[in-house]
Amino acid sequence: MTVVIALPAHAALKTGAMAPDFSAPASMGGKEFDYRLSQALSQGPVVLYFYPAAFTKGCTIEAHAFADAVPQFKALGATVIGVSMDPIATLDRFSVSECRSAFAVAADPDGHITRSYDALMPGGKHADRVSYVVAPDGHIAMSYASRSPEDHVTRALDAVKALKSATPASP
Repeated sequence: MTVVIALPAHAALKTGAMAPDFSAPASMGGKEFDYRLSQALSQGPVVLYFYPAAFTKGCTIEAHAFADAVPQFKALGATVIGVSMDPIATLDRFSVSECRSAFAVAADPDGHITRSYDALMPGGKHADRVSYVVAPDGHIAMSYASRSPEDHVTRALDAVKALKSATPASP
């Protein structure tokens, strides 16, 4: 009898830690632009999720789920950005087909951003499946790591809702 143990992904950046700022080439709807986390945070919370590779089964499932949830995130004042170690040319296509032009994906081909968020898969060739919610002040409000694409969107939505309810309303 063989026993197989699936090891979960592991997010080292914990709730309360400062999120490393970064800039990267990104694509939304096939249109490239320069993405900067600090600039996005000036508009509200950011759902930052790392995924292994564009056009793979799990990453496609996750991209579809985030695309479907974008209206809910927007209603809460949050934006979504996916990050992988794929080249920007691949992400141009992925942003249209799998992300349904609903949110941006950023290219991190050298893994610098992925390493700074401790989201590098063992072996160093792909990002692990790790999701963060970054509060507007730059602190990590939620981190969730699981190789399964299930639950990332739900956990991120719950965290953004909690942030929203903890923020006093403006007069």
